[in-house]
Amino acid sequence: MIGHCAASAVRLLTGAKSRWIGCEPVDKQRVFFANHTSNLDFVMLWAALPAIVRAKTRPVAAHDYWTKGPVRLLLAGKVFRAVLIERKRVTRSNNPLEPMLSALEEGCSLIIFPEGGRTDGRPGEFKSGIYHLARARSGLEFVPVFIENLNRVLPKGEVLPIPILCSVRFGAPLSLQEGEEKSAFLERARLGMLQLAPLA
Repeated sequence: MIGHCAASAVRLLTGAKSRWIGCEPVDKQRVFFANHTSNLDFVMLWAALPAIVRAKTRPVAAHDYWTKGPVRLLLAGKVFRAVLIERKRVTRSNNPLEPMLSALEEGCSLIIFPEGGRTDGRPGEFKSGIYHLARARSGLEFVPVFIENLNRVLPKGEVLPIPILCSVRFGAPLSLQEGEEKSAFLERARLGMLQLAPLA
């Protein structure tokens, strides 16, 4: 109930429109990967999913950001059921891949941001995490997503959101092909996401 109310509030605030261009919003395990321009990105994408899909989808988020204060921790754990990963002091014992694979083993879908940190303009190069995830789970569908205008709703450094119409575009799923090199997969995934961006 709390999650449903949170999703409705986000859609109301942002005027979000979900556009399933390359696939249907079916109830199956997937990894949704998107551009990253705002701290609201995973909240927005999560809220854009149909309720049946959202119930089984967990966003992957930075442990250092979402554990700062009891409110963020409560939201991450109880509302979004986020998979919190280390991004600053990564070691063999806190490998970010492990909690993501555990969530997949439980049957959950994931929301990830392959660029790593936030960007203010055109999406940057993808980090290798998405490739290692695809290699570990052969045949898993990776759905590219492009989030438009969310960086204007909550600009970097701001606390209060500004109501602006946003859109979330879902593209055609892709999977790691047999023998596909890391660089080729990362570029193919990035292009799949960029193709969803609105024309300038």
